Amino acid sequence: MSFNASLANLFDRMSAMLELTGADRFRVNAHAKAARVIRDHATDLEPIARDPKALTAIDGIGKGTAAKIAEFAETGSIAEHDELAGRVPPGVLEMLNIPGLGPKTVKLLWEEKGIESIHALKDAIEDGSILDLPRMGAKTVENIKESIAFIESSGKRLHIGVAMPVAEALVARMLNTAGVTRCAFAGSLRRGKESIGDIDVLVSTTDPEAARAAFCEHSSVTKVLARGEHKCSVRLSLDGLGGRFAAETEAAIQADLRLIPESSWGAALMYFTGSKEHNVRLRERALAKGMTLNEWGLFPEDRNDSTPPQQRGVPAVASETEASIYEALGLPFLPPTVREDRGEFDLKHTPRLIEVADIKAELHSHTVASDGEMTIEESAAKALERGFHTLAITDHSQSSAVANGLKPERLREHIKRVRAANEAVDGITLLAGSEVDILVDGNLDYDDDLLQMLDILVASPHAGLKARPAQATKRLLKAISHPLVHIIGHPTGRLIERRPGMEPAMDELIAAAIEHDVALEINAHWMRLDLRDTHVRAAVEAGCKIAINCDVHAPGDYDNLRYGVLTGQRGWLPPEQCINTWDHQKLHDWLRSKR
Repeated sequence: MSFNASLANLFDRMSAMLELTGADRFRVNAHAKAARVIRDHATDLEPIARDPKALTAIDGIGKGTAAKIAEFAETGSIAEHDELAGRVPPGVLEMLNIPGLGPKTVKLLWEEKGIESIHALKDAIEDGSILDLPRMGAKTVENIKESIAFIESSGKRLHIGVAMPVAEALVARMLNTAGVTRCAFAGSLRRGKESIGDIDVLVSTTDPEAARAAFCEHSSVTKVLARGEHKCSVRLSLDGLGGRFAAETEAAIQADLRLIPESSWGAALMYFTGSKEHNVRLRERALAKGMTLNEWGLFPEDRNDSTPPQQRGVPAVASETEASIYEALGLPFLPPTVREDRGEFDLKHTPRLIEVADIKAELHSHTVASDGEMTIEESAAKALERGFHTLAITDHSQSSAVANGLKPERLREHIKRVRAANEAVDGITLLAGSEVDILVDGNLDYDDDLLQMLDILVASPHAGLKARPAQATKRLLKAISHPLVHIIGHPTGRLIERRPGMEPAMDELIAAAIEHDVALEINAHWMRLDLRDTHVRAAVEAGCKIAINCDVHAPGDYDNLRYGVLTGQRGWLPPEQCINTWDHQKLHDWLRSKR
């Protein structure tokens, strides 16, 4: 595990342990924020870990956090963490992973009943002793029991590419229900995060009971967790609801439905979209302007009455649309994908972020010549359907034996076939390229004479992905400096929730890419999304070229484009900085400039 990841995990644990031991909210939140900042930082903090000035220059890292980072770099541990760990059994922390079991309940179980693990919790449920606790009725205990079974079988986070079709199917179902006037999914899925824990669906309706029935009473529901006036919660099987590759990932997910008045739609959508950190900043801004913000709307502040303003009939300043609330707070509309408290409150205008419609070329695709499912012509037809002016055929190079990589003679013949297809297929330019392995020493998988024949060269790491950061950086820098390389494909080689991939010094890679006029790729497959959003943000700020490619192997892979675009949006990527948005002339002039 990298320095940043190890350090972020420690701060996360400290935040949780502080909450469980009753520390004040400021300390809990400060440690949680430090964990988020460290985890999201695009470059390795270890080289500057002993430099307090450099650390505190990073937004979100104060003197106290910097001191703890230095302590970790020196000793491999943090005294505050170790002290807290001596007070909080590790099993108590594990109980926080149980859906619906918050810190207050876990603290109660631990302090009042001595329950210090999930195993002990199951025993207390089995013998009934858990019912001795206040507010712990039979229904609550049954829900806890179901939640434990859920996390033990299939309660992991879902890839966005699995969750998005499920959410869209839920929304479509609700929109086809009598009385429903509006429906949308919210939460981290709407913000385009790479993995999600559950699905939040909002609905406005003139027939609330019909909406509850449509959500709770269909074949994909395996458990109704709650069915209240304003909120329903269910556990869903992914089968039959648009879930993709469920057998390879998880078989179930929790979904929540919230019934929202039309008049509060914008406020609720904003609130349940998050992020938590973004919402905190919005509420602070509202208070500074003499107002209060909640999921019902933005209201004049009235500190003389503890009853919520919507319950007293106080007219909202703004509530029907998100845009009206941002405007009332003196802010431009902030798209959901930037709502992470990463500087968006400094924006003076709504940013023009890349959209799927901006993409005009696919520059990383595979055919039956290596490990793809389509012929050159079949892939060209799919690209034409999307309105692309260019498709690069980039089958694997010889070292990718498992992917039927092309030996030099096969590649020469393949180049001829691509160019012949380019002459035969109207309406699109087909490029003869290759996804060339970056070998562990940084060399490329073919001789330069053969590489020179290619119209486009995507250089990617596929093996040796456990290298130390310094070695990974050196390897990728060598590939970037190669004069024939156009794009570095999936630069870290990670697979989300499966392998972390390499952790190179991203700032050095970005600087080298700018120097050598190379684009860094966002691989749009939902299992990769590599570059990740924080890397994209660093590249955008530096002025580095970005490519968004689907890494096409099968017809459906073209549909992954939206996940790459969402990742680009989370990195604040404007369309002009992405080479896939360029017109035909500009793109091909750039490609030829390296030949």
